[in-house]
Parts: sequence; C-alpha cells; structure tokens
Amino acid sequence: MKHPLITLLTALSVSSLLLFLTGCQGLASQPVQSSPPPPPPNTYQLTVATAGGGTGTVTSSPAGISCSSTASTTSSTTNTCAATFAQGTAVTLTETPASGSTFASWSGACTGTTTCSVTLSAATSVTATFGGSLQSSINHIILFAQENRSFDHYFGALRQYWANNGIQDQSFDGLPQFNPASGIAPLQGPAPSVPGCNIANSATDCSVDPTNPITSFHFTSICNENQSPFWNEAHNDWDYQNPADQPAEVNSSGAPNPPLNGFVWTAAYDARSYGFMDVMGVRAMGYYDGTDLNYYYALASAFGTSDRWFAPVMSRTQINRMYLLAATSYGYAYPEGTDTNDANQAPSETIFEALQNAGVSWKIYVNPNGVYYNGQECSSTEVSDANGLCLITVSYINEFKYEETIKNSAGQNPDMLINIVPIGQFAIDAANATLPQFALIEPASNSGLDEHPSDSDGFPVDVQAGQQYAANNVINPLLQSPSWTDSALIFTYDEDGGYYDHVSPQPAALPGDGYNYPVDLDPVNKGITDDICTKPGEVEGQGTCSFGWTTYRVPSVVISPYSIKNFVSHTVRDTTSVLTMVEARFGLSALTGRDAAQPSMNEYFDFVNKPWATPPTLPTPATGEPCDQTPPASWQEPPLLTVIVTGSGSVTTSPGSGIDGCTNSCSAAFANGTVVTLTATPNSGSTFTGWSGGGCTGIGTCSITTSSSTAQTTVTATFNP
Repeated sequence: MKHPLITLLTALSVSSLLLFLTGCQGLASQPVQSSPPPPPPNTYQLTVATAGGGTGTVTSSPAGISCSSTASTTSSTTNTCAATFAQGTAVTLTETPASGSTFASWSGACTGTTTCSVTLSAATSVTATFGGSLQSSINHIILFAQENRSFDHYFGALRQYWANNGIQDQSFDGLPQFNPASGIAPLQGPAPSVPGCNIANSATDCSVDPTNPITSFHFTSICNENQSPFWNEAHNDWDYQNPADQPAEVNSSGAPNPPLNGFVWTAAYDARSYGFMDVMGVRAMGYYDGTDLNYYYALASAFGTSDRWFAPVMSRTQINRMYLLAATSYGYAYPEGTDTNDANQAPSETIFEALQNAGVSWKIYVNPNGVYYNGQECSSTEVSDANGLCLITVSYINEFKYEETIKNSAGQNPDMLINIVPIGQFAIDAANATLPQFALIEPASNSGLDEHPSDSDGFPVDVQAGQQYAANNVINPLLQSPSWTDSALIFTYDEDGGYYDHVSPQPAALPGDGYNYPVDLDPVNKGITDDICTKPGEVEGQGTCSFGWTTYRVPSVVISPYSIKNFVSHTVRDTTSVLTMVEARFGLSALTGRDAAQPSMNEYFDFVNKPWATPPTLPTPATGEPCDQTPPASWQEPPLLTVIVTGSGSVTTSPGSGIDGCTNSCSAAFANGTVVTLTATPNSGSTFTGWSGGGCTGIGTCSITTSSSTAQTTVTATFNP
C-alpha cells in the first residue's frame, strides 16, 4: 500500500509540488494561488474592396466596415477599407447600391449577389462590385454623322479584316464573299451583282440589261463621283420595276424581300443628269476595305458596331438629318424650300429644344472653313454670338424654326447662340472636362472632309482625308481626354449615298405627328410630275409610300469606355435610336412615334466592368492612295466628252447633254461619230480667252467628233477672270 504522501505528490502538478515543498509549513493556513489569465483570442483583419462602374456602400455587422465607393475611372481602380475582428467572429456584410447603380456580385471570400457572411479564422478579403447604368455612368452623349456611305460599301469587308488580323470571328452580315466557308453563319456566298446598262445603246440612255451584271468590286480610287439617295432613286434601288412595293415583295415569313436591283441604273441616271463620267453607273457596286479605311476598321473592331443599323428615311441628307434631330421630317421628302409645299422651316420640336427646356446642356460643333456670313469667313477659334450666327448657317438645325429661336436668344438669358461653336472647341472642351451633356458634330462639308462622294469631277472628295479628319478632330481628342471616362460617342453616316447594300430597308414606326406621308412630291418648281408614289396605280400610304420605312444600312460605331469590346449588334434600329438614348439618359419624353419605338442601346454597354477604361491604341489613318475618278476601261463606258471650265463662265453643248451649264468639270456620253458643238459663255465682267485640248483652239465654237476608239476626250474652256 502506497504511503498517503506519495499518493498526494503524484496527483500534483510540478508547479504545485514546488509550492508544496517550499510552503508546506503553512499549508493549512495559506490558499493556493490561481493560474494567470489566458492570453486574449487572436484577431484578424477583414478587408473590403469596392469595384466596378457603379457606386454604392458596404457596411458590416458587427460594426467596423463602412465603405463608400465611387465609380472606377480605370479597370484597376478600387476603393478599400478594413477592420479587425476577433477570431471566430461571424461578420455579415450588406451592400447598398447608389441611385442609378446596381449590385453586380461579391468575389473573394463571398460569391453571388445575396448578403455576404464570413467567419474569421484568418485575414480575409472580399470585393463588392457595383454596376452602373446609362443614367449613372454616361454624362456626355455625342452624335457625329458623316455623309452618304452604305454599310456594305464601307464595312462589307470587315469580317475578312478580322481573319487577316487574328480577331475572333463572329456572326456579321457584310458582303457575302468575305464570309468564311465554314463555321459561324452567315457563310460564304458569291459576290452580289445587279443588272447593268445595255452596252449597245449606252451612249444615249441606260436601259437595264440583266445580261450585263455589275458585280461587287474593290475601289482602286479613294475618290468617286456622287450618286443619288433621293426619294425616287432610293425607291428605284429597292426594285426599279416595283419601286413603290405595290404589291408587297415579301418572303415566306412575310419579311421584306425586294430584289434590290436598281443601284447601277440610278447611278447611271445620276451621272447623265449631272455631267459625271461614269454614265454606266458601275461605281454603285464599289466597296472599300481595311487597307483603305484602316482607322475605321480598327475602330469598329475595338468597340461596338451593328449589321442592322439603318438610316431613318428613303431619301436624301436633309430629310434623314431632320429625323436625326426631331424623329420627323414634317412630311418633307424634299429639302425645305424646294416648293410651296415645303416652303417653310419645320415647326417640329427638336432634341435641342427638349434638352433646353429640361435644363440639359448642349452644343453644336461646326467646321468653319469655307463658311461665310455677310462676306466674312467664320472664325476657327472665336466662341461668340457673332461667330455662332456665322456657323449656324451650315448646321442642319436650319431645317427647323427652332433655328430662329436660337438666333434670337443672342445676348439674352439664356443665350443659346453661344452654343454654336467651331469644331476646334470640341478638343478644348474634352481636354478641360467641359463637354456639354449632348453634343452634335456637324459634317465638314464646306471643307470637303465629310466623306460625301464628289459633287464635281473638278473637286474630288478623298475618303481617307475624311477618315483622318474624324480621327484627329473628334475621336482621338475624346479618347485622350479626361472626358473619356463618362462619355459615349455614336459615330455613323446620315444615309447610304446610293451605294449598294444587300439588306433591304426595314419597316419602321411612323412618326405619328400628322406627317406620316410626304406632302411635297411632284414639286412644281422643279417641273417634276412623276415622283414615286404619285404615278398611276401607286397609292400613298401603301408599300414604301410612307415614312414607315428606314432606308438602307449605314456604318456605325458606339465609342465609350463602357462599350463591349468587338461587339456586333443584330438588333434592327435606325439612327433615331440615338434620340431614344438621349431621352432615356436625361429623362425626356419621346419626340415622335419613331424614336418612341426604337430599341434601347444598352446592349452595346457593360456598365459593370468598363471594358475600355483605358482606351485602345488605334492606327494612324491611312492616306495617299490614288484619287482618280476616271472610269477604268473595264467599266465599258461609251465615248466620253469632258469639259473643264477655268475662270468665270459656262459651257453648253449641241446636242444637249449633262455638260450644259457646266462651270467646273462635266462629262457626257455620246454615240460613236456624234458631232458635238461646244459654246462658251463668259459671265458678266469676264472674257472667254480660248479653247484647248481635243483639237479645239480659238474663241469661237468648238466641234468634237466622238469616236469609240477614244474612250475620253477632254476640252478646257478658259475665261478671264
């Protein structure tokens, strides 16, 4: 049996034994000391970051985290806060998006979109991503529409550009010869062609000949002669045999299905009417590609584009630009002032009036070069009422009565005329972060930089110069400015310019303002009595005889830090969608039924991740390709007579032709062996000094005998001054 002391010692700890051995004499009278308190529990840091294109707050329970975010200006920018909690603490994080923002998701220690709960056993990080919206993320909307180019004509080869540059393929409805042979639809098909002119009688007229098809081809010149997108021509492009679409031409699904066979015929007609060289109309089928328009192709590949973006109306520039500003043309199919039925400016409400009434800032930027008022050229730098009065003469606001309201506000409060400014001010405003909430960039038409096809062979328009102008004066200044972070620039074209496109116009909402149909067809002042929709058997309001149709597709790019990279929209829309976007952003009512019916443009944007927070590096625009509007021999033009006028005077021909009244450079086709007599008439105060070229000399009449062995004969008439 163990001794009781041994049993006690065995039960005691070492520390207790020491105490026992040193203090056993007083064991009965002194208590045993208690153990020291345990160390405090471990603590860990919880870090919360906020990210994304939106704003919001994150708070915690128990308290400690209270993070307020601001919208990220770059993709890497985050706001962080942290707090320390005891080991094992269960922390609940609650997200609250700001007005106009949404909560996108948690990441890190939490996922999903519900409340985040973490129990701390180590240092922990959580990110709350907030998404923005059109209303919270975009503060500046800019519309820039250049002139008269169709989608196939400019962007038809974009898919081949992607293949050549290692850009991922996706569905894109451009020219079918550039689609891949396999993979994503649409797939490769033959190059489109439409009937050309009958070669046998091409000197006197263009009679449509289906046995002479003109096939889509690549332009070798960056300059080409104008052709018409006017009311009659746009309808004839649809189907020269049934331009009013009566009866309707539809496919088995009821969708529009016209043959789109009139492009060459209308281009030939236009050349013969206005003294151009391409009297066979072949230029209607030409296209450019990524070697010609390298900057635009890179731009469309970086940002969002669309293969279903249409210009609003089957007519010309002025009418389409009226829809761009007011979603109606007030019933005009011809420009204001053509005849008694369109004699006055339209009283329709424009987007500028709606913005002004809502207290939303706006400006119109105008290129001043070549623009005169009271004999003086507009200033390129001055921002003043006086310069605004000069610049507004070439703004398309002049189609509306609101122009007079703007002009009459000079010196008043508010002074709206001060909002009409030179184009150079755009880069200044962008750099100073003082862009208006809505901006319109007018085309630089008087400078020949609007990309409009050449109105005269004597003054050819270079599309590469237009591309360079757009890059250097509008697009690059925005991308390189602090204004980039919250802006959206919609870059497009006002209408198709009569160039071929293989997708037909689409049904569109009528404006519903009492002007659903043209009020000014058959203008007496123009001597026209056979406009499309007024001919026997054609009924206004049926088929394409209303403003319930778009015209043909046009190029478009949505440029913003929030633009989804290399995005292609397939949603049918027209350019009045931009009005819809402006109205949605600034809380405005729709102007007419047309913009009210447009789909939202939100599909172009990622308001969470801000894909282009850092803008892309775009190539230097290509320049210097040949600019020669002379038809190649392969176009099989009849013998052409070209007259060049220098000085102040005009030239007429006998027999009559498109040269009659020529004041710069004009051409006309004549049958082989035709004797053409040219007569020069000096203007008042000028003197005719003589002919040169074509075997003509002296100051009398000039006679030329055309020959099929000579493709083109050129004669110059010189006047002094």
